[in-house]
Amino acid sequence: MEDLYNKVKYNPSIVGILIINPDNPTGMVYPREVLEQFVAIAREFNLLLIADEIYQHITFNGYEAVPLAQVIGDLPGISLKGISKEFPWPGARCGWMEFYNRDASKEFNKLVQTLENAKMIEVCSTILPQLAIPKIMEHPEYIRYREENNQAIGRRSAWMQELLEGVPGIHFNPTHGAFYNTIVFDPLLLSDRQYLPIANEAIAQEVARWVAEPGLPADKRFVYYLLGQTGICVVPISSFCSDLRGFRVTLLEEDEAVFRKTFATLAQAIRDYLSSDPALLPRYEQALAATAGRYA
Repeated sequence: MEDLYNKVKYNPSIVGILIINPDNPTGMVYPREVLEQFVAIAREFNLLLIADEIYQHITFNGYEAVPLAQVIGDLPGISLKGISKEFPWPGARCGWMEFYNRDASKEFNKLVQTLENAKMIEVCSTILPQLAIPKIMEHPEYIRYREENNQAIGRRSAWMQELLEGVPGIHFNPTHGAFYNTIVFDPLLLSDRQYLPIANEAIAQEVARWVAEPGLPADKRFVYYLLGQTGICVVPISSFCSDLRGFRVTLLEEDEAVFRKTFATLAQAIRDYLSSDPALLPRYEQALAATAGRYA
């Protein structure tokens, strides 16, 4: 929060704060007190608050997401919601905006009107999902359906932790919302010489071409080799405009056997990749010893 405060204080061009709660790509759920600190900063510096709450009803392990509406008070704000994740109905892509305190300022009122005008001139309305939303959400089984799905995602989060927590050179936090987790590499264990052997020659040549890209982030290099060797597709954290190097995984696979096989394969690929550069092998072995001691 101190870092955020200083960025706002010393960058007068900043006009708003975007909050993603629960978070993509980390699966974090913000505590109420953190949201209240966002509101306090927005109040001090006259900022607009925008909350992406698409995953608001996807929480587990005893956590619940506090909506922006409960903490914003009299400040201007926008909440973004939708059904593509919660139902889930990815093809529907039906969402909506909630405007809070529209008359808080002339500027915000004008922005809201601009957004409404822009939506009014769109050619294709999402009629089918709009008709379906009240029927689905009012169904007596809907809440139980959502609770059971949330519990299932929570179990998969625990399986992931079980399979990856002993792997040296990576760090991650338990997830409490959405259906992702983010694995971060120790930057001292990454180089531009690491690789994974790929049996298929055509795929190996294609991956070699991809990793030859100048200035390629280290996590993107790993993602390419992982895809080429195992067929597992993950998303590099550098693609989220982060200085961290790692990757995002999903917790959506419902078959426990497939889930466990996928993450066991991923765990071994991480070990093989991080130990593939002889120059970094002593550091990797130190990390291996430290990890073994931590989980002994």
